[in-house]
Formats: sequence, structure tokens, C-alpha cells
Amino acid sequence: MGKKILIVDDERFIRILLEETLSRFKEAGVQILTAQDGNEALKLAAAESPNLILLDIMMPRLDGYEVCRRIREEIGLRDAHIIMLTAKGRSSDKLWGLQMGANEYLTKPFDPDYLVSRAAEILGISL
Repeated sequence: MGKKILIVDDERFIRILLEETLSRFKEAGVQILTAQDGNEALKLAAAESPNLILLDIMMPRLDGYEVCRRIREEIGLRDAHIIMLTAKGRSSDKLWGLQMGANEYLTKPFDPDYLVSRAAEILGISL
């Protein structure tokens, strides 16, 4: 079974930017999935069991905090590595994200090289 990355962001431009940033993983057989909101993210997470989830917080209807909590508690994806990738940069936001089950918390704008290197390390892939 191949490795999978799930990108969750309600902003189309950000999804495209992240897909392009991570496109070199496709050569290593990694499947890149995208979701435009929290509900779609939960459905994809349950169906596809991604290894890495890049999760925005500020989304309509279902925010990233709740998506993260549900992925951990309801879907039971304990081994998936969740990186919250968001514009919310206060320490209280970060603490709450980690309490909801995120492994890491990065703020936008993000460093693409750092994100690629972290993803490679998490997935155990040498690029």
C-alpha cells in the first residue's frame, strides 16, 4: 500500500500551491489527495487513511481543530502525522492545535523547503 498525503484547505490557491510544492513525492509513488473543507477531509481520511495530513484551521462549517480531533478520536487515525498549516500564529492557537491531536503546527507563509524535508522525513522517503 502506497503512502498518501492529504491536503486540507478551503482556499483553492493554497491547495494548488501545496500540491505543486509536494509534487516531487509523486515520483516516489506517493498519492496526493486534496479536500476543500472539513467534511470532505473527514470522508477522505476515513476512506484513504493518509500517512500525512496538512490541515488548515480557518475553514467554514468545520474548522481544522475539530477535524483534527475527529480524525484522532472518531476515525481512529492515530498513526497519521498531522501538521496544522495555518495563518493563526498565537501561542494559544498552537497549544490548542496540539491538544486536539496535531503533531506539528506551522504558520503561513510557510517555508516550502522545510515542508518538503519534513514530509520526506515523516514518510520515510529520500528525495
